[in-house]
Amino acid sequence: MVIDCHTHIQGYKGSPDDPPSLKLRRTGRTGYLLEFADRLGIDKICLSLGTSRDYYPTPEVIAESNDMVWAEAERYPDRIIGFCYLNPRYLQESLAEMDRCIANGPFRGIKLWVAIHVDHPNLDPIADKAAELGVPILQHTWIKIAGNLPDESEPRHVAAIAERHPQTTFIMAHSGGNWERGYKTIIEHQNVYGELAGGDPEMGQAEMAVRLLGADRLVWGSDAPGRSFASQLSKVTGADLTEDEKAAILGGNMERILGL
Repeated sequence: MVIDCHTHIQGYKGSPDDPPSLKLRRTGRTGYLLEFADRLGIDKICLSLGTSRDYYPTPEVIAESNDMVWAEAERYPDRIIGFCYLNPRYLQESLAEMDRCIANGPFRGIKLWVAIHVDHPNLDPIADKAAELGVPILQHTWIKIAGNLPDESEPRHVAAIAERHPQTTFIMAHSGGNWERGYKTIIEHQNVYGELAGGDPEMGQAEMAVRLLGADRLVWGSDAPGRSFASQLSKVTGADLTEDEKAAILGGNMERILGL
């Protein structure tokens, strides 16, 4: 099984004037992603965020975003796995949203973006609840040459929260962009997985992760539609790895993390 651990809803809903080849009238926001996924043998995609790209979304925007994902997960229950988007600046609302979408809903993970550093104290009860529910936290991380956004997490922030919560599973999205530094930052934290989504398909990225972390601590994602499935798959399919290692990275590890 191939599982894309990192995709997002596209804002465009489709129009009656669209060319038939796009099939947007039939498939809606996410169906066209699945059409491309089918071409490349991707079985399931983990979906998060709505159409807002507000760095500090309100609880109302968060709920609307998760409702969009929920609708797509219900439309394609065998293909889409919902991840609950949160803004931990609103702690009580975040815990309530976890109850709504995960404890009492179909979602199987948590998605965090740039609203707050992931090692902030507000994340402690969220991490505890994630462990209780048995779901991973997918945290955007980046190390930018020109400087990160004010509350954008780096790998060091993931390492700090992971040390405080060894029973919680964290996925370090993008592996920090600067993946050489990112992998080295989390070596000692067995509850943190490196992730291959986003960025250019550079040679050696997957191989280095396997050398430092092991194939059982690396997961694959695309960050589609912002990045193409094909370019991101090439990080694994073109890597100098065994077939068993590739299978674990492309889906086996996420099957285990998600309890599929």
